[in-house]
Amino acid sequence: MKFLIRLFYLPMFLIVGNGIAIYIVQSGLSKGWLFVLVSAFIALAFVLERAVPYDAAFNESQGDRVRDFFHALVNETFNVLGVLSVPLVASFISLPSIWPHTLPLWQQLLIAILIADVGITLAHFASHRIHTLWRLHAVHHSVKRMYGFNGLMKHPLHQFIETLAGVTPLLLMGVSQDVLSLLIVAVVLQLLLQHSNVAYFTGPLKYLLAINVVHRFHHLKTAEEGDVNFGLFTNLTDFCLSTAYYDRRRIIRTDDLGIGDQPDYPSGYLSQLIQPFR
Repeated sequence: MKFLIRLFYLPMFLIVGNGIAIYIVQSGLSKGWLFVLVSAFIALAFVLERAVPYDAAFNESQGDRVRDFFHALVNETFNVLGVLSVPLVASFISLPSIWPHTLPLWQQLLIAILIADVGITLAHFASHRIHTLWRLHAVHHSVKRMYGFNGLMKHPLHQFIETLAGVTPLLLMGVSQDVLSLLIVAVVLQLLLQHSNVAYFTGPLKYLLAINVVHRFHHLKTAEEGDVNFGLFTNLTDFCLSTAYYDRRRIIRTDDLGIGDQPDYPSGYLSQLIQPFR
């Protein structure tokens, strides 16, 4: 059973999860089913992380479960509100649409992912270079363990900046509300994969996709080691930036994570919202 979990975990989230989301949208079902889908995969991640953990210590709460829940709730609520506002935003854009609306929905989603990935990755990269952005982004780097759900743990202002960087080109191209809804689902599933504590098989895909075995290096607590692997969906932009890195011999533990020069970074939800402005 453990072998099967390790074998199918990646395709289950990457292909099956997004495939079901596309079916929901194509079938004209209520968008509420996308919320049910995402919730089901979050629950599944919790269960399977305990069945086949990369590090059992990452499954142990450090008083962060309630905090991470509020981060996820607030951030995903803003995502939904953002999608709902698309018609209003589009009304202010007078550019002719060049979005390929005639392509199958799965191809439109793939194009949206590749375009958004570049913008989000560059915003992420800038957040490690510009002090004001880093203060917001540091909230995410304060984690002391890697498990799927804390991929959703971000300061809402920093999430807004990354979202703006990824979505603006799509809006200017005339992307549809359906595709943006699917993109949100794809982002959540990817964040679950990227921060997952499941020791799933990756094979050569780890050199292309920004998944957990690669992203753990980004969370190393020293700037010298953690200044790598900024991609959300892929490592393509990292290759262009010369920031792609992977060492199969390195085993990353709890003591390796966090912010090296801020070991006592606030751990409560409200204190983390305030910390960047202190």
